[in-house]
Amino acid sequence: MTLPSGIGNRLLAALPVADLGLLAPELEMVALDRDAVVSRAGDQTEHVLFPHSGAISVMIDMANGETVASAVIGREGAVGTLSVLGPSPAAVTAIVRAAGTASRIPASRFHAAFSRSPAIRHAIQLHFKAMLIQLQIGGACNALHPVQARMARWLLHLRDRVDHDVLPLTQETLSQILGVRRPTVTLLMRNLRASGAIRSERRGEIEIDPSRLAAVACECRDTMRLEVEGIFMNTAQSRVLVLPTR
Repeated sequence: MTLPSGIGNRLLAALPVADLGLLAPELEMVALDRDAVVSRAGDQTEHVLFPHSGAISVMIDMANGETVASAVIGREGAVGTLSVLGPSPAAVTAIVRAAGTASRIPASRFHAAFSRSPAIRHAIQLHFKAMLIQLQIGGACNALHPVQARMARWLLHLRDRVDHDVLPLTQETLSQILGVRRPTVTLLMRNLRASGAIRSERRGEIEIDPSRLAAVACECRDTMRLEVEGIFMNTAQSRVLVLPTR
């Protein structure tokens, strides 16, 4: 398959042509519909997804029905890659928050290519490192930073991935992402509108002012973004590492 021009998944785009060729015959382009569940906790992983556009949140589901987001994945990452560590039920639920497209490959086919290609293994190591950064910093942020700063951070995370100031979100979705009650989100939205960080909210869409919202967000957003960009920059400078020949 041919990757979409200009918006290709960064992990796939980083692969040498020969290594991408191991995946290409099995890749199919699929739509990521808003609110679609692409992976559910407890289910076996059937596919690995490489988003080209849109945003997917990784959700932790608690026994009492409460949820909280632990990470967000866009064109810099993939969904379902932990399956390369061995067959086991998914531990988290992945939900599309902003519609887009992705390349999808059966997990068994991806595992076969993963075992053959050092470049593919390296790309997945990049993804694991980027996800670990999100999880580590996000865990500290959830414990130490005010909920308004965390909400601003999440809005900017999503904006970074959709490249648009109008975000396809409802207050109910934000309450699920933040792990707080809906009235708390309503109060926070009111505060952010008063400061100009949120310009409008209507019909399941929130229009933000990125610069004003950044002034409210904690430092975790910039820290995560710089760390992840550093991973890709270092790899680009080394031309996808000096990989062993097959």
